[in-house]
Formats: sequence, structure tokens, C-alpha cells
Amino acid sequence: MPASSSPIVSTEIRHAMGRYSTVIVTGGSSGIGRMFIERLLTVAPDLVVFNLSRRIPNIFHGQLNLRHIECDLSDPAALGAAAERVLSELKQRAPTGGILLINNSGFGGYGRVSEVGREHQLEMIDVNVRAVVDLTTRLLPVIEERGGTVLNVASLAGFLPTAYTATYGASKAFVLHWTLALDAELRGRRAQRGAWALAVCPGPVATEFFRRAGLREGAAGDALAFTVEGVVEQSLRALARGQSVCLPGWRPRWVARVVSVLPKSWVARIGARVLERYRMSRVAGGEGRGGES
Repeated sequence: MPASSSPIVSTEIRHAMGRYSTVIVTGGSSGIGRMFIERLLTVAPDLVVFNLSRRIPNIFHGQLNLRHIECDLSDPAALGAAAERVLSELKQRAPTGGILLINNSGFGGYGRVSEVGREHQLEMIDVNVRAVVDLTTRLLPVIEERGGTVLNVASLAGFLPTAYTATYGASKAFVLHWTLALDAELRGRRAQRGAWALAVCPGPVATEFFRRAGLREGAAGDALAFTVEGVVEQSLRALARGQSVCLPGWRPRWVARVVSVLPKSWVARIGARVLERYRMSRVAGGEGRGGES
């Protein structure tokens, strides 16, 4: 659903964003992350937005509220330094108000576990899992103190074992369940501190992610495909309503419900047959690194 097509939702989101003074996004240079930044600055132009990624987002809003901090999220030292810069600048640029942390950055890879390079899979875990935990735990004290939300972009893949994207799917399963557990811990103190966590679990999205991960066009399943605008709109609606999980679109919700009642071994085998059909030849040099999930 395009952001501009629902004035009622826009009003709801605008009202909810009034509690935040700062947004911190990882992987905001493209895809879902960039759309989060564009949408939030449209809804709340006074927000101070930090983007942590390798590339500067090509976003212009006629003001200086967007702060880019170059960071390789797979490098623990670089991430630690970036987090310290965020905390330092928060004191100067936005010393009060709620904080919205959006852990969006992630990438995938297609192939058998034995074929996908070990280093590629370990870097995937570093970005998709370790960076989420690292950045969140560094910022969580100030989020709890000032109030706010940790929004983690997981995936529909987190609900099921995903052959041929085994490490990616497992990393998103971690993000989903870790976010739910974090929310349960924060929810008991929500009345006092005003902090909670939200897991966003999109299905296939119209971004560069799947091509870079090694899947040919159409592999994501046209019937499940959803727009970046729709994912962000429904994510912000869930945020406005204080939800803990968001599955954008009815089809991913239907898939998640069906796979929850089937034996996981069946789901894994059925999924393997579907994904195997969409394998594409890799370019010289091996695996492609997927974009923001």
C-alpha cells in the first residue's frame, strides 16, 4: 500500500511518531531502510535520524536532520564506534524524547550449505544476528530511560526452515524470537519506562535483495510479493498500535499460520522443492550479497 493512499493511517502514524525525537536506522541507503527514513521524515520532519550503513542515502528533505555514520555492520569494532558516536550526538542534537531503533540491515545467499562459502555465511550471521544484538544492547539503556521502541526487521522466513537459504532463514528466526523475548522483558515495565520491541516479518519484497542473494526474477513468488511502501506503512501502523509482531500483507500471515501447524520436516522439504526450481547460475566470484532485508 503506498504511503500516500491512506490518510487515516497517516494521521495515526503521525500521532504515534510524536513520542519520538530520534530514529536510528541500519541499512538506510536502499530498500526498506531507505523507505523508513523517507516515510518518517515526511510524517515527522523534526525527527533527528541517524543512518548506519556503508553508503550515504540519496535523500534530501531540505533540512539537516539526517545524519549518516558510515559503518560496516559486520565489523564489531566499527559498529561499537558508530554506536558511541550516536550516543554522543544524542546528547547534543536530541537530549530528550523517545528513541526508535530500526535494525533493518541484513543480507542473504542462495545455495546448499556446503556450496555457499563459509565466510559468506559467517558474515551473514555477523550482520543479521550479532549486529542486531550488539547495537540494541548498546542503546537499550537510553531507550529504556527515555522511552522508545526497538523495531527489528526479521522475515517470513523466520517462521519456517528454509532449505537453500538455511543460514539466512535461521538468522531471521533468531531475530524474530529474540525480539519477542525482548518485548516480553520490556512489556512488564512498559507502563513505567514506555519501551517495547516489534518484529517486522515481511515476505518477498520488491527490492534488489533476492537478485543479490542469488535468486532469479520471480523466485520470490509473485503471489507473495509486496511493495517496500506497503511494508513500511504496515510496520509503522503496527508501531503506532504498540504491536509486538507485524506480518505485512494477508498472504504472509496465511503462510505463517499454515506452517505453524505442519511438521517442520514437511515444511522444510516442501520449501526445498519450491526454491530448488528457482536456482540461477552465479556470476564469477561466487555468492551475491543481498541488500537490506
